[in-house]
Amino acid sequence: MKLISWNVNGLRACEGKGFSDIFRQLDADFFCLQETKLQQGQLDLQFDGYQSYWNYAEKKGYSGTAIFTRQQPLAVTCGIGVDQHDHEGRVVTLEMQDFFLVCCYTPNSQDGLKRLEYRLSWEDAFRRYLKQLDARKPVILCGDLNVAHEEIDIKNPKTNRHNAGFTDEERQAFSDLLACGFRDTFRTLYPDEVKYSWWSYRFQARQKNAGWRIDYFVVSDSLMSQVTDAKIHTDVLGSDHCPVELDLNF
Repeated sequence: MKLISWNVNGLRACEGKGFSDIFRQLDADFFCLQETKLQQGQLDLQFDGYQSYWNYAEKKGYSGTAIFTRQQPLAVTCGIGVDQHDHEGRVVTLEMQDFFLVCCYTPNSQDGLKRLEYRLSWEDAFRRYLKQLDARKPVILCGDLNVAHEEIDIKNPKTNRHNAGFTDEERQAFSDLLACGFRDTFRTLYPDEVKYSWWSYRFQARQKNAGWRIDYFVVSDSLMSQVTDAKIHTDVLGSDHCPVELDLNF
């Protein structure tokens, strides 16, 4: 089973850069999107053999998540059931026969960390949500989690230490999630590999590979033995993020 997750940073813009061709080439069973920046009806994007499920932000041109799936889910949930956090289109969950698939676009703490307090309240609520799911069946979490967890996950750790996405608080929140019985699949399989999934559009960051690894597949501990590979498709363009992949043997 193959899953792809990609922050497309505006699906209409990404479609103009070849999204549909990339979608077909990657040929995933589940294709999860973040930062679609769409409202319902703005883009009619369909693929043969797939159903799609969308969570739109109330604010236009902002956030948004979606999942394309070849398999019929048992249930679909938008949000995490906490009103404070459920207006920005950040989470879609599919309940499948053997697992939950959660597509997430974590809030950014923003310049000056003006949203860090909100971000940390989100982290607490989201962790509770994932633990509740995990108590029922294993969880596959994917998405732009807006944190580079370890120094190996960022090109310039020293100069970025107090910047959004690499604060001690955000990194600790990710550690807290893993301590609840979850695994960062790429880092578990490749403990020493330096690879990034996001590059700023400024300063020729992608050409210089001055990036951050902030896009993840995280799974329940009980699923890790079924993970066969985790990939980062750095060669795929169309967004300031690249797709990440998880392969499982179900």
